[in-house]
Amino acid sequence: MTSIPEALLWCLSAGTAAAVVLAALSIRARGQRAGLRSRLSAAEEQNSATLHSNTELTARLRATEAEIRHLAETRLPDLTLALAHPHVPVPGLMDARFAGTDADRALSAVLEQVSDAITKERARVDAAAQSTLRGATTTIQALLYQLQTALQEMQHRYDDPSVAQDLLNADFLNEQALRRVQATGVVCGAWPGLTREDSYLAELVVGATSRLRGYDRVQVSNQLRDPVAVVARAVEPVAIVVTELLANALHHSHRELPVTITLQQGNRGASVIVDDYGVGMHDDEIKAAMELLAGDDDLLLTQLGDPPRSGFAAAGQLVRQYGFGVHVEPSPYGGVRAVVYIPGDPLLTVLDESTQPMSVMAPLPHRSGVPDRSASVLPTGTAAPAAAPAAAAPAAPAAPAPQPGERFEAAPPVQQEGELPRRRRRRPVSESAADEESAERTASLPPRSPEETGSRWAALQRGTESGRAAVQSDPPRSPEGNAQS
Repeated sequence: MTSIPEALLWCLSAGTAAAVVLAALSIRARGQRAGLRSRLSAAEEQNSATLHSNTELTARLRATEAEIRHLAETRLPDLTLALAHPHVPVPGLMDARFAGTDADRALSAVLEQVSDAITKERARVDAAAQSTLRGATTTIQALLYQLQTALQEMQHRYDDPSVAQDLLNADFLNEQALRRVQATGVVCGAWPGLTREDSYLAELVVGATSRLRGYDRVQVSNQLRDPVAVVARAVEPVAIVVTELLANALHHSHRELPVTITLQQGNRGASVIVDDYGVGMHDDEIKAAMELLAGDDDLLLTQLGDPPRSGFAAAGQLVRQYGFGVHVEPSPYGGVRAVVYIPGDPLLTVLDESTQPMSVMAPLPHRSGVPDRSASVLPTGTAAPAAAPAAAAPAAPAAPAPQPGERFEAAPPVQQEGELPRRRRRRPVSESAADEESAERTASLPPRSPEETGSRWAALQRGTESGRAAVQSDPPRSPEGNAQS
């Protein structure tokens, strides 16, 4: 046998060992490749998720930027407009996905802060404007009152009819300017500017009518049962309100159509009802008018329109301050009906007609027989501080309504130091004492002859007939000359 060389055996052993090592290395390499593949797959998935997340974040960032631009370009401008005009809507979020999120709450906080800042600044600017107007109107109003007094003195000084007519025209024009200045001042928080005494409601309405152009179109019907009067502090405020309602009625009705005023007395107060036959008001206009007449404390001058319409706003401020009411509604005649309700307590009283007769310019009440004053629920003898009407004659202290079979004797007003004069109830005088006093006055008069009595009676009849003929032929001209009274 041939022997294998020892070197060959060593070679074969080395080859076998190398094969085993190579096999082990191959197996290990396969495992590493599998691990690398799995890690590569996980990395690819993570990378894909990261790309998707980045895409979402980019989209959300772009949506947030769009919302911020929408806030700056649309929502904030509309918000500032809506603060001045409440009917203008303020748009919400552009992307509904932000609803209820932190971004939504942050944007809403921005809107609220801007709204509060604008509201405070508008109130500050408007308060400054009102203060300026209040000072200016007070000064102008005082000058116009001085001019009015000078014109009235000249009316009494000159007897020339043409000069008197010119003075009346100037006085009436001065009254127009005074009315507008007065209403503007009241809107800005100023005092009405006049102090008057207790005045009959019928006289007050006639005075309010005399302040306006077209007063000859106003027809007044007095349905009051008692000689109702407004207490001093509320006379001028009520006159201003009635004047503004009449001005609205005259302005929005044809110059040939009448405006009717009805004075009504209820169980708890009296009402002045103004009806016109004009163009009327839509529901939204009536709603806006009632808001102004409610007398909101936060009224701004910018809410009165351009040019500003201060009539209803001035009435609303006076209604809130003095406690009477105004209501506006469609009139059954197609126009507008305005009702001024004056509560009997504490704004009305009853005056003694024998002591303080009603002005001849005031319409007579439509009474049937002698009124029962004892049934009146209106407060009597109410003490009142300052205020005022237009065209009302100076009033004597108010007296309580006399009871049937009872007469009252005037008592001097009681005044304490540092207080305004107060009225006290007149003490009753018995029927016998009244008869004795009347008999004494009659006995003290010199006797008249039948000829003198007949002559006086004939003169009275002639004067009555001439007065009736003048009223039927010419419309009354006195309200123009009584624009200030």
